[in-house]
Amino acid sequence: MPQVPIIMPQLGESIAEATIVSINVKPGEKVVADQEIMEVETNKAVMGVTTPCAGEIAKIDAQVKETYPIGAVLGYIEARAEDAARFAEQAPPEPQGEVAAEIPGRNEEKPESGNGAHFQIDESAVRTSRVSTQDAAASGGLPVPAAAKGAGFLSPRVRARMAELQLTNADLAGIAGTGSANRVTIKDLENYLRQIESQTASDASAIRAGVADAMRRSWSRPLATIGSSVNLDPVLTDRKQRDPKPGPALYVLRSLALALAENPAAAAKLIGSRVLQSNSIDIGLAIEAQDGIIVPILREADKTSLADLATKYDELVALGRQRRISPEMQTGGIAAVSNFGTFGVEWGTPIPLPDQTMILGLGVGKKTPRWDDSKSEFVPVTEAQITLSFDHRSLDGGGAGRLLKRVIELLENPAQL
Repeated sequence: MPQVPIIMPQLGESIAEATIVSINVKPGEKVVADQEIMEVETNKAVMGVTTPCAGEIAKIDAQVKETYPIGAVLGYIEARAEDAARFAEQAPPEPQGEVAAEIPGRNEEKPESGNGAHFQIDESAVRTSRVSTQDAAASGGLPVPAAAKGAGFLSPRVRARMAELQLTNADLAGIAGTGSANRVTIKDLENYLRQIESQTASDASAIRAGVADAMRRSWSRPLATIGSSVNLDPVLTDRKQRDPKPGPALYVLRSLALALAENPAAAAKLIGSRVLQSNSIDIGLAIEAQDGIIVPILREADKTSLADLATKYDELVALGRQRRISPEMQTGGIAAVSNFGTFGVEWGTPIPLPDQTMILGLGVGKKTPRWDDSKSEFVPVTEAQITLSFDHRSLDGGGAGRLLKRVIELLENPAQL
């Protein structure tokens, strides 16, 4: 029978590769069209690879824990002639080379022999997308790799060694350079690698690497944080009357959405010399995954009721715990909310994602005395600290202060939500 290839699908606009997590079929098994037969992990989520058509699994070439580029053939299905003819034109071109091999100095300069460095890296961690430079130029450019690396003033020899070990500039921050102008030399790098050989190590998951890369890119911007306190008693009282019952973070998200809708200038981002206005108030909500943070986006939060937000949030949490939130569900958005108060933390300065302008953080609620003018006495209230971290290029302190003040006003008057 003719065979149809099982191809690594396009998993998102910025995804260039994915790692096989599990393979759920064996050669000889019968499958139907669109049956999920593999799980793959990117830096954003765990997703499924499905069969292109019905048939019988002929062979599986993919290996668990191995990383493959988008378009790679993972196996074959024995299918009907008409199905094979339908998919015949979808076979990907043969890879032409490796991006890593293009690094200047990689072949010309080798680490000195006898330096004693034997930093062990699993081969799958070093694998890169097999896309040739010529093919990339013809198609309009390379896809963004799953873990982009930063740039720095380093010699080609050091850069080649870093690329070989999948290291970033941040990984070299702890090395005291002995070269000219305190530059890190290849000897400094190899000495550092030799020092850490004896420490316990394990491979970072794709989502952990993705979070690390996103935070590194976010930190390249001028970020600022302001904070205040908010009385959560009105929210807690209002919550008892609702079904479903939104969590405090959803009240914060809804308040932020309404405040941004009232002040469109704050709902913008600076790209070069242009201010891009958001066409929709889309806000993310940070959810803790097994080994990182994912931030699914709640679209048009200013036009969505608290009840609908609560329903949607429950769905996202369920998907998040299964690592099933797709990249499309995490892209876009002007802001996000992080409820670190669930961990008993009173105050924090969360970092906004690279493509977002701000993030609101909510601390744990605690009973504190507050002066009541009407009673001329102190009364106990449930008070929490709320912070706003923002890209100072897009928003100044005054604008951020007014935005945070409006959020607090809405939280203390939840009937307006």
